[in-house]
Amino acid sequence: QDGVVVAEHARSFGRNETVYDPWHYVPVLARKPGALRNGAPFRDWALPPAMERIRRRLKAAHDGDRQMVSILATVLTDGIDAVEAACQEALDQNVCSSAVIINILARRRDPAPAVTILTPDALRLQHEPLADCARYDSLRRAS
Repeated sequence: QDGVVVAEHARSFGRNETVYDPWHYVPVLARKPGALRNGAPFRDWALPPAMERIRRRLKAAHDGDRQMVSILATVLTDGIDAVEAACQEALDQNVCSSAVIINILARRRDPAPAVTILTPDALRLQHEPLADCARYDSLRRAS
Protein backbone atom coordinates (compact mmCIF):
# COMPACT_ATOMS: atom_id res chain seq x y z
CA GLN A 1 0.00 0.00 0.00
CA ASP A 2 1.28 3.46 -0.85
CA GLY A 3 4.00 1.86 -3.00
CA VAL A 4 5.83 0.38 0.00
CA VAL A 5 7.28 -3.10 -0.54
CA VAL A 6 6.09 -5.30 2.31
CA ALA A 7 7.77 -8.55 1.23
CA GLU A 8 9.50 -10.17 -1.71
CA HIS A 9 9.45 -13.87 -2.57
CA ALA A 10 10.99 -16.02 -5.27
CA ARG A 11 8.45 -16.85 -7.92
CA SER A 12 7.14 -20.39 -7.96
CA PHE A 13 6.06 -21.93 -11.25
CA GLY A 14 4.87 -25.27 -9.84
CA ARG A 15 1.31 -26.15 -8.99
CA ASN A 16 0.10 -26.12 -5.40
CA GLU A 17 3.40 -24.76 -4.13
CA THR A 18 3.60 -22.23 -1.36
CA VAL A 19 6.69 -20.08 -0.96
CA TYR A 20 7.56 -18.84 2.53
CA ASP A 21 10.31 -16.65 3.86
CA PRO A 22 10.44 -17.55 7.56
CA TRP A 23 12.11 -14.25 8.48
CA HIS A 24 8.88 -12.44 7.58
CA TYR A 25 7.11 -14.38 10.33
CA VAL A 26 9.61 -13.86 13.17
CA PRO A 27 7.66 -10.93 14.72
CA VAL A 28 4.55 -13.15 14.83
CA LEU A 29 6.50 -15.78 16.77
CA ALA A 30 6.74 -13.40 19.72
CA ARG A 31 3.01 -13.93 20.26
CA LYS A 32 2.84 -17.58 19.17
CA PRO A 33 6.20 -19.27 19.89
CA GLY A 34 4.69 -22.73 19.37
CA ALA A 35 4.40 -21.91 15.67
CA LEU A 36 8.17 -22.37 15.47
CA ARG A 37 7.61 -26.10 15.99
CA ASN A 38 4.48 -26.57 13.90
CA GLY A 39 4.20 -23.60 11.55
CA ALA A 40 4.44 -24.19 7.81
CA PRO A 41 7.00 -21.40 7.21
CA PHE A 42 9.41 -22.99 9.71
CA ARG A 43 9.21 -26.69 8.72
CA ASP A 44 12.22 -26.89 6.42
CA TRP A 45 13.96 -23.76 7.61
CA ALA A 46 17.71 -23.99 7.03
CA LEU A 47 19.30 -21.95 9.81
CA PRO A 48 23.07 -21.41 10.02
CA PRO A 49 24.82 -24.42 11.66
CA ALA A 50 25.37 -22.98 15.16
CA MET A 51 21.84 -21.61 15.32
CA GLU A 52 20.46 -24.98 14.20
CA ARG A 53 22.43 -26.76 16.95
CA ILE A 54 21.06 -24.27 19.51
CA ARG A 55 17.55 -24.87 18.16
CA ARG A 56 17.92 -28.65 18.54
CA ARG A 57 19.28 -28.33 22.08
CA LEU A 58 16.53 -25.90 23.11
CA LYS A 59 13.83 -28.33 21.93
CA ALA A 60 14.44 -30.30 25.13
CA ALA A 61 13.79 -27.28 27.38
CA HIS A 62 10.24 -26.61 28.57
CA ASP A 63 10.49 -23.02 27.28
CA GLY A 64 12.78 -23.85 24.37
CA ASP A 65 10.48 -22.40 21.70
CA ARG A 66 10.21 -19.10 23.54
CA GLN A 67 14.00 -18.95 24.02
CA MET A 68 14.63 -19.71 20.34
CA VAL A 69 12.15 -17.01 19.32
CA SER A 70 14.01 -14.44 21.43
CA ILE A 71 17.27 -15.49 19.74
CA LEU A 72 15.68 -15.22 16.29
CA ALA A 73 14.31 -11.77 17.16
CA THR A 74 17.85 -10.52 17.76
CA VAL A 75 18.67 -11.27 14.11
CA LEU A 76 16.40 -8.37 13.14
CA THR A 77 18.51 -5.93 15.19
CA ASP A 78 22.01 -7.47 15.28
CA GLY A 79 22.17 -9.36 11.99
CA ILE A 80 22.46 -13.04 11.18
CA ASP A 81 26.28 -13.14 11.29
CA ALA A 82 26.48 -11.64 14.79
CA VAL A 83 23.80 -13.99 16.14
CA GLU A 84 25.48 -16.99 14.50
CA ALA A 85 28.80 -16.03 16.12
CA ALA A 86 27.11 -15.55 19.52
CA CYS A 87 25.45 -18.97 19.21
CA GLN A 88 28.81 -20.53 18.37
CA GLU A 89 30.43 -18.86 21.39
CA ALA A 90 27.66 -20.18 23.64
CA LEU A 91 28.12 -23.67 22.21
CA ASP A 92 31.89 -23.42 22.74
CA GLN A 93 31.16 -22.66 26.41
CA ASN A 94 28.70 -25.59 26.49
CA VAL A 95 25.84 -23.24 27.36
CA CYS A 96 22.49 -23.21 25.63
CA SER A 97 20.32 -20.33 26.80
CA SER A 98 18.77 -17.33 25.10
CA ALA A 99 19.83 -15.12 28.02
CA VAL A 100 23.48 -16.07 27.50
CA ILE A 101 23.33 -15.52 23.74
CA ILE A 102 21.61 -12.15 24.11
CA ASN A 103 24.23 -11.18 26.72
CA ILE A 104 27.04 -12.14 24.33
CA LEU A 105 25.45 -9.97 21.65
CA ALA A 106 25.09 -7.04 24.05
CA ARG A 107 28.76 -7.29 25.07
CA ARG A 108 29.86 -7.26 21.44
CA ARG A 109 27.94 -4.11 20.52
CA ASP A 110 29.81 -0.85 20.51
CA PRO A 111 29.18 0.86 23.83
CA ALA A 112 27.37 4.16 23.74
CA PRO A 113 29.61 7.15 24.38
CA ALA A 114 29.82 8.11 28.02
CA VAL A 115 27.57 10.96 29.00
CA THR A 116 29.31 13.86 30.71
CA ILE A 117 27.34 15.06 33.70
CA LEU A 118 28.11 18.50 35.05
CA THR A 119 27.95 18.80 38.81
CA PRO A 120 26.20 21.97 39.97
CA ASP A 121 28.26 24.23 42.24
CA ALA A 122 25.70 23.82 45.02
CA LEU A 123 26.58 20.09 45.21
CA ARG A 124 30.36 20.52 45.24
CA LEU A 125 32.23 20.26 48.55
CA GLN A 126 33.50 23.54 49.91
CA HIS A 127 35.89 21.87 52.37
CA GLU A 128 37.14 18.35 51.92
CA PRO A 129 36.48 16.29 55.07
CA LEU A 130 39.49 15.17 57.10
CA ALA A 131 39.90 11.49 57.79
CA ASP A 132 39.77 10.83 61.53
CA CYS A 133 40.78 7.22 62.17
CA ALA A 134 40.68 7.78 65.95
CA ARG A 135 36.91 7.21 65.83
CA TYR A 136 37.48 3.69 64.48
CA ASP A 137 40.20 3.03 67.05
CA SER A 138 37.73 3.89 69.81
CA LEU A 139 35.30 1.32 68.38
CA ARG A 140 38.00 -1.35 68.42
CA ARG A 141 38.85 -0.60 72.05
CA ALA A 142 35.22 -0.84 73.11
CA SER A 143 34.97 -4.52 72.19
